[in-house]
Amino acid sequence: MEGEANSTINITVKFSGRSIPISVSMDSTVKDIKSLLQPLTNVLPRGQKLIFKGKLLVDDMTLRQSEVGNGAKVMLMASQGLHQGDGPILKEAKTRPIIRTNTSDKMPKEVPVDKNRLSRWKVTGVIALAECNLKTIPDEVWATGTSARVLDLSNNFIQELSTRIGSLSSIQKLLLNGNDLSDESINWIELTSLKHLSVLSVSQNCLTKLPYELGALSSLRQLHLSNNKLNALPMEIGLLTQLEVLKANNNRITSIPPSIGNCSSLIEVDLSSNLLTELPETFCNLHALKALFLSNNGLNSLPSTLFKMCQQLSTLDLHNTEITADTIRQFEGWNGFDERRRSKHQKLLDFRIMGSAEFDEGADKN
Repeated sequence: MEGEANSTINITVKFSGRSIPISVSMDSTVKDIKSLLQPLTNVLPRGQKLIFKGKLLVDDMTLRQSEVGNGAKVMLMASQGLHQGDGPILKEAKTRPIIRTNTSDKMPKEVPVDKNRLSRWKVTGVIALAECNLKTIPDEVWATGTSARVLDLSNNFIQELSTRIGSLSSIQKLLLNGNDLSDESINWIELTSLKHLSVLSVSQNCLTKLPYELGALSSLRQLHLSNNKLNALPMEIGLLTQLEVLKANNNRITSIPPSIGNCSSLIEVDLSSNLLTELPETFCNLHALKALFLSNNGLNSLPSTLFKMCQQLSTLDLHNTEITADTIRQFEGWNGFDERRRSKHQKLLDFRIMGSAEFDEGADKN
């Protein structure tokens, strides 16, 4: 009888056309079930309502107390916006929609490179090839050699970054966002030879990981990684001591390496719409940090001395996380942060950059 009393039961949670099987102890609380459902649905626990036989289940009650037994079917209703990552995982895990609609049959022609354009590139140092329907990088690009300072290949259909990228040894800004680049199609070793590279954008590609070679880009000041499928950032990111802007939003990142604390020049960090549940305490070492965007993550805590140590911080977005406004007011250093954010907001109002309705504490009300 005692074995039966503590037995594991199987229940099915119905959510948005999905049936999610879960094996749990009858002594698990409803809150425990919500935590189990978070990675399976991307819905934050405080955004979940579990309903059994027409009744709303209460967080602190066990399944036994709630009379939820083996074989029970529980309905999950999600509050709008309270999710981590890109959004709730819907029926059979639909993939992220593909924005670009061009097909090979109707692909617009590539924009040709004439002699005038090549001459202009060499004079200005700016190679502007955004939205030219390119599948490959034109050979004329490499002919610019050391005169090239900016290479903009954004919003094309490029699938490979040539090993010849190393020939553009004076390049300072490389924009590759909005292409079809995968992990294997970027020659990172050649990239690291670009000692003057200060801005790198590989957002909106098909990247799932970043190599350790990233840490060799010692002059990097801006790194744009958003809208890929990254699961993590490499430990070597801590070697980027001149990095000021890191945008890695809309990925699948589950944790941040403690080495991030060595990026002492960071001013703005955007990690919104990922799968984070916590940040390393070393985040408190980012004393130059002014803006931190963390919305739509599974975060339930912040580094304990974040407000106290990051005394430049004036913008914080924790909307649609497990951290509410009541919670962040309890952190050491909150009053100083509150003064800074109010001062910044008043300046924006004075210059009419934003309206008063847009100002809040940076987190949802409890």
